Amino acid sequence: MKEFQTQLIKINQEYINVLTSWAQELSVKYCSKTANLYFVHGNIRDFLPHKVNEGQFTFMKIQDYISEVLFGNRDIIVYFDKSSGITFCMSSMQDEYLKVMTSRYPSVNPSDFFSRDPQKAFDFLERYFAFNIQEQNNCRIVLIIDYAETIIPAGEIGSLSEADRYCLVTLNRWSHEPQFTKGDISIIMLTENLSDINPRLSTAPSTVKVSVPFPDKSVRTQFLTYLLENDQLLLERGLNPERMGALTSGLNLLNLHQLALESWQEGREITLSYLRDRKREIIENEAAGLLEFVNTDHDLSFVAGHAFVKRRFLSAAKAIKMGRADVLPMGYLIAGPVGTGKTFIVSAFAGEIGVPMVKLQNFRSQWGGAAESNLEKAMNILKAMAPVAVMIDEADAFLGDRQSAEDSVSEGRIFAQIANFMGDTEYRGKIIWFLITCRPDLLPVDLKRQGRAEEHLALFYPETIEAKIDLFKTLKRKLDLKVKDFPVTDIFKNFKMEVSGADIEAILVRAKMNATMDNRTIVTQEDIEQTLSDFIPPVYPYEIELQNLVAVLECTSREMVPQKYQKMDRSKLAAEIQELKQLLG
Repeated sequence: MKEFQTQLIKINQEYINVLTSWAQELSVKYCSKTANLYFVHGNIRDFLPHKVNEGQFTFMKIQDYISEVLFGNRDIIVYFDKSSGITFCMSSMQDEYLKVMTSRYPSVNPSDFFSRDPQKAFDFLERYFAFNIQEQNNCRIVLIIDYAETIIPAGEIGSLSEADRYCLVTLNRWSHEPQFTKGDISIIMLTENLSDINPRLSTAPSTVKVSVPFPDKSVRTQFLTYLLENDQLLLERGLNPERMGALTSGLNLLNLHQLALESWQEGREITLSYLRDRKREIIENEAAGLLEFVNTDHDLSFVAGHAFVKRRFLSAAKAIKMGRADVLPMGYLIAGPVGTGKTFIVSAFAGEIGVPMVKLQNFRSQWGGAAESNLEKAMNILKAMAPVAVMIDEADAFLGDRQSAEDSVSEGRIFAQIANFMGDTEYRGKIIWFLITCRPDLLPVDLKRQGRAEEHLALFYPETIEAKIDLFKTLKRKLDLKVKDFPVTDIFKNFKMEVSGADIEAILVRAKMNATMDNRTIVTQEDIEQTLSDFIPPVYPYEIELQNLVAVLECTSREMVPQKYQKMDRSKLAAEIQELKQLLG
């Protein structure tokens, strides 16, 4: 398979605009002459397209893009990272640097002028910058520092090493150094996650932040078309670059090239199932365990009861298929006692609308600043995956609250990150949030107010025999259970206990086990009756009642509320909730 990085790629200008908007922004900020220090973050490890001739583009690394495209390899362009030390864009620039420094500092070992130690490197570079400002007019200097998070890591001043403090002070001074502005000296810091950078610099008004986005559908499609036209992409019949481009949201061009290269080397065509599995694997690896795909093999037809909630979800699904993302809520709060199928109905909704669903995993860490970095990485991937549904199970415990944010500076920043991202209306209908909890009263108002988790829906245990029978039939289909025909009504008439959907599912699974142990594939009435007579549902009466009451209090529609609670005054409801909380400690 040919190396495509050096090839000229035919691509329409309209496809390139989205990806190069960051470069245009960086150019505008640079030309304004108002800043010396720039942070370029986001999808910086990807292949970046550059127009060479009319309709022809090549792909390159970000350092080369900034050097060649933005600054034309002119004047002085210096690179630095802690692995390579000081290097230059061109050998002539390096020779000139070495000539100047050895003549001015003859006692210094020449290799030290290219040191990998930031303290030595920055000291020599500043001296060289000062020399050029004095000796040469209109000599532009650009210093590109890669892996900036290793130079000025996030953390409190007291926890930083002496070297990190030196770098922080030096770069902070350079960021507003009048001599640097006048002498046209710019420092460009490269990092994937801005939150990995010390906030004293990353949030300073004297620095410029520019985000490199993931490629959109058009760019992915054109890139895949190039690979196909150059016999570098094997697709099954019926799968074309346009369809594959639509199905690969969340992947960048580097990921697509890796996927194409793997299938080529294995000599296997890319099928829909292969693409789905590899996309899932790549994104979960890129997210480093922060995101987990949720199986969405069922749709809302597999949900029994909860008629009001199903109607709301079906209406939302219709709006999505009509392309009316503007009428969708930013997110949903799904409340109700344990065992009511909250997680299942959410995954069924995702299956109904045909978008991937991911579960946000624990992003917190014992290391300072790591949680914010993890969260930023997960958010960038979610933006690239849109449209996507995001499930946060046990949201009250997972997201924290205002009190925890007040007790910790880090928790406060995390809370603000989540709240701001959830409330970004740019992603209405593109990133759909589902906060699932049996204790919505423990969720902070900031997250469940209008503009974030706007739609509050609640699920409750089946109240009538008809509802239980409907649930029985649906679960039988979900579990692919073969049951001999018998009058189900009589069974539930004799079974007086209050049961949840999870309880009924457990009963069916136990009955299936009884049949299996008897070498039968069909479950009989006797299996069900035997299981029911032995079954004792877990009893947490006070906890369940509390979960019922707080869910009722969150309901925004009377139709959702069980009959026994509909006439209860809200003040009485609040009083009972308070009593139960005191009882439970």
